[in-house]
Amino acid sequence: MLQRFYVHNFRCLENFELVLKEMPSSLLIGKNGAGKSTIARALEVLQSIGRGINRMRDLDDKGKGPINPNDFNRGRSDVPIRFEIEVLLDSKLYKYVLALELPENFRELRVCEEKLLIAGDPIYSRKEAQVTLYTSPQNPEAQFLVDWHLIALPVIQEQSETDPLRIFKIWLARMIILAPIPSLMTGSSNGETLEPKRDGSNFAEWLSGLLSRYPAAYTQADRYLREVMPDIQDFLNEQIGKDSKSMIVRFEAKSANLSVDFKDLSDGEKCFFLCAVVLAANKYYGPLFCFWDEPDNYLSLSEVGHFIASLRRSFKNTGQIIVTSHNEEAIRKFSDENTFVLDRKSHLEPTLIRLVSDLTVSGDLVDTLIRGDIEL
Repeated sequence: MLQRFYVHNFRCLENFELVLKEMPSSLLIGKNGAGKSTIARALEVLQSIGRGINRMRDLDDKGKGPINPNDFNRGRSDVPIRFEIEVLLDSKLYKYVLALELPENFRELRVCEEKLLIAGDPIYSRKEAQVTLYTSPQNPEAQFLVDWHLIALPVIQEQSETDPLRIFKIWLARMIILAPIPSLMTGSSNGETLEPKRDGSNFAEWLSGLLSRYPAAYTQADRYLREVMPDIQDFLNEQIGKDSKSMIVRFEAKSANLSVDFKDLSDGEKCFFLCAVVLAANKYYGPLFCFWDEPDNYLSLSEVGHFIASLRRSFKNTGQIIVTSHNEEAIRKFSDENTFVLDRKSHLEPTLIRLVSDLTVSGDLVDTLIRGDIEL
């Protein structure tokens, strides 16, 4: 479970700290531009590292990746971008720190500090190009040099299936960070994965990977889909080539049947399928961490409440989920104790964050938000 996430000098996040201890689900609210999606972007940097990307230019991807040299807050490249994440896994607290700099006349970000600690004891530390591995806090096991533009975490060799490095990297890699674009969810796949993309464009590969490794996950997904689409009969992931599959959804009502290509479903129906896979993934290869940016997009007002409640219920006893929303039905599904308000006074100032329970809110929270009366 994510305990703490700290970001400094990254876009609008300056000395930003999100503390989520004892919160299996939480909500981020705030005006457009307040920094909600930037938090997802910062998490995506660490997710990409967990998935094996170790070169800074590959994280940049010509401005399309989660980080690039333009991400220093107001261009302050003399101050490093800093990420700190603390995660509780198997009752052990993992802390990972990554600091990135952009020296004058450099075009590519480079690492100036990096370390991984468990329960306060270092697994490895890195200062500039020097990496030190530890067998105990006082006994460095080995030292080696890496390119300044390489991140050490994906490079260090794992010793076993129970190696803390492996456990932590898998947790990072399997973070689910979503801001889906349903038009990109075609239902066609040419492979399998357990690492969904933020826009949902590899949804079919994710479903194929889930069902291939955990066939019983079909039952979990089917159960949820029948709750939100009562006339669904089943869904198939049919082989159409050597490595290619295509999804078909079948409906039944009053002894009549209808088969629909997945790509022809509505945007909202595709989001139902995405939710079904999130729930099944958390159950069968979790516990997982999920950040879903505005999950109520594409849904009707009558569907939002059940959708959000299902997500919260699934992550109540295992895993963890953060959602963002502007929808009053979604907001009402959370309490003051797990709702965070984000605010920026202007585009020249950093994001501020406070729990609603720490604020003075007069009357109904939604009405207060509509009036714009919340001040941090």
